[in-house]
Amino acid sequence: MNDSPGWAAPGSPSDGQGPDAAQQPPADGSAPSKWSTEQPPPGQWSSPTAGQTPPQQRPGASWGAYPNPPGQQPAAPYAYGNPGGGWGGPPPAAKPGIIPLRPLGLGEILDGAVGTLTGHWRSVLSISLVVAALSQIALLVVQRLTMDSLPLPSTEPATPREAIRALGDTGLLYGFQYYVEVLGLILVTSLLAPVFSRAVLGRPSTLGDTLKAVRPLAPRMLALTGLLLLGALAAGLLPTLPGFLLGSPALAALGLPVGIVLLAWFYVTFALAPPALMLERGTPAAALKRSAKLVKGSWWRIFGISMLTWVMRFILSGIIVLPFAAAAMIFGGGLTAVLDGSAGLSWPFLIITGIGAVAGATVTIPMQTGVTTLLYIDQRIRREALDLELARAAGVEGYGTTGTTTPTGG
Repeated sequence: MNDSPGWAAPGSPSDGQGPDAAQQPPADGSAPSKWSTEQPPPGQWSSPTAGQTPPQQRPGASWGAYPNPPGQQPAAPYAYGNPGGGWGGPPPAAKPGIIPLRPLGLGEILDGAVGTLTGHWRSVLSISLVVAALSQIALLVVQRLTMDSLPLPSTEPATPREAIRALGDTGLLYGFQYYVEVLGLILVTSLLAPVFSRAVLGRPSTLGDTLKAVRPLAPRMLALTGLLLLGALAAGLLPTLPGFLLGSPALAALGLPVGIVLLAWFYVTFALAPPALMLERGTPAAALKRSAKLVKGSWWRIFGISMLTWVMRFILSGIIVLPFAAAAMIFGGGLTAVLDGSAGLSWPFLIITGIGAVAGATVTIPMQTGVTTLLYIDQRIRREALDLELARAAGVEGYGTTGTTTPTGG
């Protein structure tokens, strides 16, 4: 057996790890599960029978190859044409839940993320609302404290010391805002991974089920969150640190684009670590390695889809926040106060805009985290034939042996 966790997930008996590899068959006479006893049954996916090797990709197959029943000759490779001539399409894929069980396109990933938000809105919005509210409260406090030290527009040129101070305070404000958002995304992605895994199988999900699945992994989830946050801070801030230490605005500005490039690389490379941790139930270090392995060779694709989702989130969030921004301007001193910067010192302005930001984040963050989780599933389907395990978990009969599939459950 190869070393691909798609066929031997961490902790599963098919890994051949540990004394618990052999499990007793269930009392109902069904086939024994190949996941370890630590793997919760809801929303998780079983591994193939111990000793089974993963099917090899057939030439011409564009979404994975499927094993044939014993004693049968291998089927012809999938093709877009048909024996009778003319243009055909790909063979239909089973769709027990929010996505078809094959490699996904951009539209299917976005549709699956939105479908989970609308179909499981109680669990999704409850979690994202709590995280968004806590993040906004922290940002509100820092924003109010930082605004006190930011200079208002002046006709006199600033001294180098004042410029460094203003640059540092502005960087602190916007940097803190960015990293708070990244922290919220990591937490929501981890917390909602069980919801999306069940949605892929077409199964309902409740807030209680989600918290029950997450609770045993809470320490590891917090450890992974801390590692990702520290890594993002190092990637984004270290290139600008010499400029701040030497008091040189030019040197700090020169390190800024380097920090942005490193931050983008770090974000994309380890973006799949939260769903990998929650669905494979490994260690934080193993989740980071899994993400880097799955992203390798697909960095630009994952980067493009992630950035497009960020842009869509920004537009949708702006639409949601717009009425709150208008109300904040009215109660925060009017347009003049907004233009001269004094509105940022007003608590009514900050509170109203904060409420709007919570509303926007509550709706849009699950879309971003859903895209991340579905990218993780998509990468495993493309590289590890995870669709076979998903079909088995969803109760799809004959999946991978014929051109059509029949959902029997989920």
